[in-house]
Amino acid sequence: MLKYIIIDDEPLAHEIIEEFCSMLPHLQLEKNCYNAMEAMQYLNENTVDFMFLDINMPKLRGLDFLRTLTKPPKTIITTAYKEHALEGFELNVVDYILKPFSFDRLVKAVNKVSENQTTKTIVKEISAEDTSTRFFVKGDKKHHQIDLSDLLYIEAYGNYTKLFLKDEMIVSHEKISHYEAILTDGNFLRVHKSFIVAVDKIKFIEGNRILISEHKIPIGQTYKSTVNKLLS
Repeated sequence: MLKYIIIDDEPLAHEIIEEFCSMLPHLQLEKNCYNAMEAMQYLNENTVDFMFLDINMPKLRGLDFLRTLTKPPKTIITTAYKEHALEGFELNVVDYILKPFSFDRLVKAVNKVSENQTTKTIVKEISAEDTSTRFFVKGDKKHHQIDLSDLLYIEAYGNYTKLFLKDEMIVSHEKISHYEAILTDGNFLRVHKSFIVAVDKIKFIEGNRILISEHKIPIGQTYKSTVNKLLS
């Protein structure tokens, strides 16, 4: 679990970062700080793995605040001002992202923080009898029990994966190769470098795509022969 704080004088910025980070199960918000002085007091008494830091704040600028720290946590700069990027990287920030930023961009920044971490989000199965039908995934700060009968398909998403179920989607901090290894049930098939599908959920196969529910999933060139076996 990676602990982080947000330092920004805009409440909306906190809401956006919190919302995006809640989709990444290995992150834990420790503190919302609305100015540098508040963050300084918190960091004097606590430690975190990284922080989101705005630049343009009253009283003490974000980069000036960063200079005051002897052992700062890893830092992701979040700002509307691109002209301070060089100054930020001279202070060894992990990443510098411009507002407004997308979820994808935040994930890329967080990946740089966690690239040396070995956080696991899959926990031990319930029991030996159940390992073929269900497992747990940590997402949105909860442990979700996944019943394989509800799993439609899995999509690779950088260092993460998206698990698409009948009624929801869960983001997991595991690569798709992990799921390919644990899904020993013959019902699951890798059809693309970025997709594993539940065979019994396929509506139809047409050309180079598979339809599951309303989702269109591509068939990778190297996986065509595997998919064609389903048709023979």
